[in-house]
Amino acid sequence: MNKKKMIRLTALVGVATATGVVAVANQAHAATTTTTETTNQTTNASVESTQAVVDAAQSAFDTAQASVDNAQANVTSASNNVTSASATLSSAIANKKVATSENIASATSAVSSQAVVVASASQAVSEQAGVVSAAASVQASAQAEATSASASLSSASANVASATSALSAAEAALTSDQSTAANNLSAAESAASSASAAVSSDQAAVDNAQAAVASAQAIVEVQSSNVINMSAAYITALKNYLANPSSANAATLQEVAKGADYVKELQQKFKSDASLDVVDPSNPAVQEALSVYAVNLINHLRNQYGLTTAFGASAKANVAALDFVKKYYDYENWNIFGTTGSDGQGHNKNGLDAYAVQLNTSIAEDAGSGLTTWVNGKATMATTTLHNLLYAVYSDIATMLFDDGGTNNWSHAQSIFEDGTILGTDGFNNVYLGLAFDKYGYAHYELYNATEGNQLGNNAYSLDVQTAAQTLLTNAQATLASAKASLQRMTTNLMVAKAAVVAAQDQLAALENSSASDSAAVTAARTQLESAKTSYQTALATYQQKEAALEKANDELANVQASLEAAQATLATAKAKLAELEETVANLTNADQLLAAAQAAYEQAVANLTVATGNLEAAQVDLAKAEAQLALAEEAVEQAEARAEIATQVDQQLNGSNANDRQSAGQDATSLKTNGRALTATVATASAANPKRGADQGRLPQTGADNQEASAMALVGLGMLGMATGLYGYKKKKLTK
Repeated sequence: MNKKKMIRLTALVGVATATGVVAVANQAHAATTTTTETTNQTTNASVESTQAVVDAAQSAFDTAQASVDNAQANVTSASNNVTSASATLSSAIANKKVATSENIASATSAVSSQAVVVASASQAVSEQAGVVSAAASVQASAQAEATSASASLSSASANVASATSALSAAEAALTSDQSTAANNLSAAESAASSASAAVSSDQAAVDNAQAAVASAQAIVEVQSSNVINMSAAYITALKNYLANPSSANAATLQEVAKGADYVKELQQKFKSDASLDVVDPSNPAVQEALSVYAVNLINHLRNQYGLTTAFGASAKANVAALDFVKKYYDYENWNIFGTTGSDGQGHNKNGLDAYAVQLNTSIAEDAGSGLTTWVNGKATMATTTLHNLLYAVYSDIATMLFDDGGTNNWSHAQSIFEDGTILGTDGFNNVYLGLAFDKYGYAHYELYNATEGNQLGNNAYSLDVQTAAQTLLTNAQATLASAKASLQRMTTNLMVAKAAVVAAQDQLAALENSSASDSAAVTAARTQLESAKTSYQTALATYQQKEAALEKANDELANVQASLEAAQATLATAKAKLAELEETVANLTNADQLLAAAQAAYEQAVANLTVATGNLEAAQVDLAKAEAQLALAEEAVEQAEARAEIATQVDQQLNGSNANDRQSAGQDATSLKTNGRALTATVATASAANPKRGADQGRLPQTGADNQEASAMALVGLGMLGMATGLYGYKKKKLTK
């Protein structure tokens, strides 16, 4: 509903109703309760009754709207008809002006002339149709001959294919047995060659495995006989230096240690088997043997030093060392000592820090020359035999002990003989050593603090030299047994392959004189193929000739059909021109009748438009009335709802007051809210004995049917005024509640 139009009326009615209800509130409490309940029932009934009026008004409005829409459509249609009739009338008037006897005679003459043109064109079409029919007959004959020639060509081609197949079969029969025998011989010789190569390879594997067994047996003697011993003077000097690294203690230690000369003396005492084979330093078995040897050397030294805690070795520590060296030395091309001794990069400290974080442990690193020797000031890496690897470990540890002064400040020796700490760093209470060689040949001794978290000490190696060597020996013996078994299999295979070669050679010799009949069959097949090819060439020439004749007939037929289509187009144009001229004669001859008919049609269209326009105006008036009635009915519903709300609020206020509140000499202003707007009513001073109460009550408006009817009449009057002023400003719209 359009509530903007009704704001003033709603406010007036709301105030009057609120005042009446407050006056009633001055009665005794019991009477007030009864009267309010009755008033609530009456106002609720009024809301329902008024809503029914709104529904009826809405229905009337919808009906009126539909009538307006229909009338508008009729007006549009009638207007279009008037436009069309007007155009027809104008054409008839123009036609009437030129409908003179001269013009009619001229038009009639033109029709006669055009009829002659049409007859001539029709004759031309008939003649060309005959030409097309004859050409089509020639084309059909050429098509039949070409089809027959194609069939003959296909047959000749099939004969050639058959003869070719027969020749191939004869040639295959001629060469099949010999070819098969030759192939068998070739395959047998190839198998024999492969078997021979396999025997040689397996024999080499057996030789290598036997050498590995001999190497493993020699390791025990190497490790047990090559130990390092320290003098009592060296131990005392080292302890004094580590307790107080003064210049004097360093000089004493340097003198007792004897330096590089003593290291060279120890190196010369090293006993090994120089025949030990080349091995891979990263092989787990080799790593185990080397790390066990290094730890045994170190623990022997620590025992001499007076320490009871020992270093350990494990596979996991070796794996960690190998992984670290690959990542931070090999992959980063980090040459710890360099190629001349003065260009080395030293320890990769950043790598050590990163790897310590990765393993969540403490790491210290010692490094030695390993497999590298210095010749004429340049580094040269020795062959990675097991002898050289064992010697490298022995030599590195000897150098760390007795030639560790200068810039190293005996730091390597300190790392070997400290307990619970390494180089002043705590957290080395359970040291495990991992050993790996980098790609430059240098040896890296990684010292890890093993914990339950990093598990670097789990599955530790036995430090018994005999056990470690036995592991190598067992592995080497298993490899040797496998190599011998493979050699035996390959030797058997070679014998079988040689026998197959002899059998294939015999088969080929037996087949050399058995191909005479096969050769005759090949000759006959070749003769038949040549005859089939000749027949094919003849059929091909005939086919090409017939195809050329068919193509010519197709072209001729296409040309005459194009001429026929052109003649038919000319005839159609002449007929259209004749019809146009005949229509012109008819229009000129019947000009009066055409004009009268056009005039009558135009007048009827104008009359229809007038009627449709009147119907539209009447429907618009009805729609405006229905709109006004709907607005009044909706406003009445709002008023009824407002009265019901006020009655409910007053009832709640009176029921919640006590006796003293009802007898008070004055009360504060009470703010009531009606239809979204605040209405303030002043409660007058009153008592049960006030003789004017009845009179005041009688003058106040009451709720009920009478007041509802009066309010409705007032709304109807206001609505009629609005309708009278707004009728000619009507615009189509849809009212909603």
